[in-house]
Amino acid sequence: MTGAVIPRDQAIAEARAVLDRARLRIARDRAAGRLSPAHELIVRRLEREARRDTAPAAHRAAA
Repeated sequence: MTGAVIPRDQAIAEARAVLDRARLRIARDRAAGRLSPAHELIVRRLEREARRDTAPAAHRAAA
């Protein structure tokens, strides 16, 4: 039961790499027109929310 423990930084880096690959795949599918209209709306909503969530942090950093 006691196995090797993955360091937190490594786990985060690996999770980010998986997320980056997924985003790249979605971007390629979107550019090729392979996303369904429903999935296109989901991607747009997620992008809008991401912009909204990052805007206050950027504003605070400038202040």
